[in-house]
Formats: sequence, structure tokens, C-alpha cells
Amino acid sequence: MRQIPSGAAHERSITFPLEVDVTVAAARPVPLPAELRYDRSDPYAVRLSLGTHSPLTVDWVFARSLLADGLRVPAGIGDVLVVPRHRCRPEAIRIVLRSRTGSAVLEIAESAVTAFLRQTEAVVPQGCEHHHIDLDDVVARLTAGGD
Repeated sequence: MRQIPSGAAHERSITFPLEVDVTVAAARPVPLPAELRYDRSDPYAVRLSLGTHSPLTVDWVFARSLLADGLRVPAGIGDVLVVPRHRCRPEAIRIVLRSRTGSAVLEIAESAVTAFLRQTEAVVPQGCEHHHIDLDDVVARLTAGGD
């Protein structure tokens, strides 16, 4: 598991390439290219894309606060859990992803997650997310029907 150097944070969004170790069932961990993404237009969420060098990526969307909390204490319920340093891999955090078809454990360098979160804070400080919600757009999408 190694961090791939990230590009400069954009004023509006951040794309943070990295590599994660993915474990499914009892198999050995497999390194996989990934990206953490953040955009001011969806200020409460982060996106984790797995297999970024493949035409078929897998995207997970969850709360930025979940990722931040998971650096300190186990956080989350349901489909996404974030667990801080584990004694076997003290330099990594674990993200457990669960779906109806199975689950996977991702190990990501804690330093990469910390750096990514620092960049998101530069775009939208924690606690200021509500200033970046476009309520007109949200209402328009909700009332547009099943398009």
C-alpha cells in the first residue's frame, strides 16, 4: 500500500490518486489503484473510486465526516465502516465496504487520508458545508420526476 503523488487541489474539487490494498473473503490483499474525490457542489460527501485505471470502476459515496471520524475511532454503520489504525498495520486505516453481494476490506495509508482531508478543508471548511448547497438545484432534481 503506497500513496501515489497527488495533483494540486483545485479551487472547486479535489482528486487524490492513491493505491489501496483490497481483501475480499479469505483471499490475500490485492493492491488496486484508487481515487478519493471531493467536490464543493456535494460538500458533505467524498467519493472513493476503485480500479481507476480500468474501464469498470467501482464508486462508493459516503460522508466526509465519516472518513474524518474513522481516523480516531471506529465510525459508521451499514454499508461503510471506517476503522482507525490496526495493530497489524498501524500506518493504515481500514474501510469496510458491504453490499448485498458481499464485502471487502480496504487498507489505505493513514497519511494519504489525512492529506486528502486537509485538502478538502481548504475547499470547504468543516462546519461550512451548508453554505455550498444549491437548494434550487436540489429542489429541481427532486421535482423533475423519474428522468
